[in-house]
Amino acid sequence: MHPITCRFAAGITAVGAALISGCTMYHAAPLPTQPDAPSNVDRISVDSAMMRFPALSAHPFNPADGLDSIEIAMLAVSNNPDLKLARDDLGIAHAQSFAAGLLPDPQVGISSDYVSPGPRDATRAFNYGISMDLMAIAAIPGAKATAEHNVQKLDLGLLWQEQQTIAQARRLFAKVRTQDALLPLARQASDLAQTRYETYQKAADAGNLTSDSVSAALTAAQDAHKQYTDLQHADLQAHADLNALLGLSPQTELTLIGDESGSTAADASLDDAITHLAQRRADLRALAAGYEAQDSQYRQAILKQFPSLSVGFVRTRDTSNVYTSGFQINLSLPIFNRNQGNVAIESATRQRLRDEYQIRLDQAYADISRLRADRAISQAQLRGVEAALPKLSQARDDATRQYQTRNLTLGAYTDSRLAWLGKCVEALTLREAIEEQDITIETLAGLAVLPANATSTESNHENQ
Repeated sequence: MHPITCRFAAGITAVGAALISGCTMYHAAPLPTQPDAPSNVDRISVDSAMMRFPALSAHPFNPADGLDSIEIAMLAVSNNPDLKLARDDLGIAHAQSFAAGLLPDPQVGISSDYVSPGPRDATRAFNYGISMDLMAIAAIPGAKATAEHNVQKLDLGLLWQEQQTIAQARRLFAKVRTQDALLPLARQASDLAQTRYETYQKAADAGNLTSDSVSAALTAAQDAHKQYTDLQHADLQAHADLNALLGLSPQTELTLIGDESGSTAADASLDDAITHLAQRRADLRALAAGYEAQDSQYRQAILKQFPSLSVGFVRTRDTSNVYTSGFQINLSLPIFNRNQGNVAIESATRQRLRDEYQIRLDQAYADISRLRADRAISQAQLRGVEAALPKLSQARDDATRQYQTRNLTLGAYTDSRLAWLGKCVEALTLREAIEEQDITIETLAGLAVLPANATSTESNHENQ
């Protein structure tokens, strides 16, 4: 073999060995066969310093003394199953961004021709060459920009999903606490109605009461018992929903303490947030980043209308032992295709993303406006209920004293207490509804929780 040929072959072998040594090795990752949702919160490690939200990062996580609403939100951010998948998607996007910035590999071509039969002085011919796709190199900046916009889009999408998960955790916390408070009241109402019915039934059996009164008491007792069992189902469902959101086993029993700690945002703060909604809402910013990625992809499609160019160096020897060196150029001719189809596709996709952004922005304003109007109605209703509660409480106390001194019938006493209990249930239900509306409005306006590294083009708005 000719010395030059030997050196070239040796060089190729050395490069190949170096490349193989730098390759990633395969490692098996078998699928799990058992559920791993924890049933004990103490097994979950929550690092508050890693939280992207100041309200969470500044709060200690200590489940030993029970979980307040902020600790529930911290647990949701750390252990929610959907957020785990979203973070995996973000990891894929980072890998794609890394891949987009890599240079294309050069292409090596080797061919050899043997003389058989032929002149005695004929030699083996060979053709060695190396080439590089220049257009692929020129496309790297655009591809990298597209990938980085996609990373930003997924990161903002993850931030929005975290905010939605926090809001849902706060709503479920408020619901569970309210359901736990409603159950004893409903149980009292059911017991009172059942006692009245049993007493009326005994009186009817003794011939001292008509069957109409017994039937009415029975219906009231059945209604009260149904309300109690409905609340039991609702309480069980609320606990199950909270466990599922937190990524916990269905059998997990959480000890919740305190009330929902969020404060209602002032109307002025809401108005200011709505003015800068496009800069505050992470989902809108994610859509904007996706639009920028698509715009970059549209530019890439336009660039690909130009000819694809590949340039290389060639070294050859013919059968008469004559060596030649030169270069080769491979050029596509944009005559028929010219990438027109992809340009049209990317342009139409960009238009769709623009329309999607406008629709989402319009929907955001509409949702906030509707919820604020609905909250005003609920607040007015709650004020009426709270105004009636003191009078009903006084009537309950008076009825209790008169019943104990045998100056009031059982029916009137029971009606008085049931009226007070019903209004207490209504007040608790309305307070929970308003809490949930406040949480939703603040989240939709970008006021509920802000990331520690928020870089809005507007002035940084403080947590409300």
